[in-house]
Amino acid sequence: MGIRLGLVLAAMLLLRPAQAAEPIRAVATFSILADLVRQVGGEHVAVASLVGPDADAHGYSPAPGDGRTLARADIIVLNGLGFEGWIERLIRASGSKAPVVVASRGVATIPGRHEHADDRAGEGEADHGDAADPHAWQSIQNAKVYVANIRDGLSKADPARAADYAANAAAYLAELDALDREIRREVADIPPEHRRVITTHDAFGYFSAAYGLRFIAPQGVSTDSEASPRDVAQIIRQIRRDKVPAVFLETIADPRLMEQIARESGAKIGSKVYSDALSGPSGPAATYLDMMRANLRAFTAALGRG
Repeated sequence: MGIRLGLVLAAMLLLRPAQAAEPIRAVATFSILADLVRQVGGEHVAVASLVGPDADAHGYSPAPGDGRTLARADIIVLNGLGFEGWIERLIRASGSKAPVVVASRGVATIPGRHEHADDRAGEGEADHGDAADPHAWQSIQNAKVYVANIRDGLSKADPARAADYAANAAAYLAELDALDREIRREVADIPPEHRRVITTHDAFGYFSAAYGLRFIAPQGVSTDSEASPRDVAQIIRQIRRDKVPAVFLETIADPRLMEQIARESGAKIGSKVYSDALSGPSGPAATYLDMMRANLRAFTAALGRG
């Protein structure tokens, strides 16, 4: 009897480390957030992304399995700022009781805008709505706020490993600071008169505010919006007048509008850029850091250096 009890106790002790090492289940709404959660969570977190690489979260229609994924989650991470208009209904429908982390909480927001050409003046004019631009991750300083919110959320959901989350976040924040300096150096080498960028939808407002490139888009802050023929005609005239050298296709967008603008304006089409989604694992933007560097390379190659 004593031997049998000893064997049972030994087996229990052997099982405890495996149980303690079980990763918590995190669900992020889209691929960029999922990568940030992986960077902070490391081996302690198993991350699922509802909207995968190269997919558009703006107009996403939840799949039948998404509710089940949320129901099994230990923590849910979303962007907020109205980016995922479908997520609150989906969480309610799933019955999930997992804590929700709003990664953008505390960022310095800018208004959502649709900037277009103004034939009467040399500069564009912006239509500002009341809603904030949701693409806050396009500024490294805002991405650092995301990381801090994710760190705090994971630490609250899994306090036993809070020290590891803090260490992972600190290391990643140092990488973000280095990337921020890199972007500033590269943009500084672009001649000021070339610092105009045409993209499909207005996803780069925070990049513009942080680093000094000026972005003009035929669509607004959501890919669900449609550019009017007047907007397109004005942008074509502005490209010709200001000699904007290139237009950029976003990986999540239908290329036909930008191809029309390039064809009619004489601007060349630059490399594809990543606004709302990462690439697949084998692509050039498999992580947030890779994405920001891939976009930077596209902009500097097309816009030239001093």
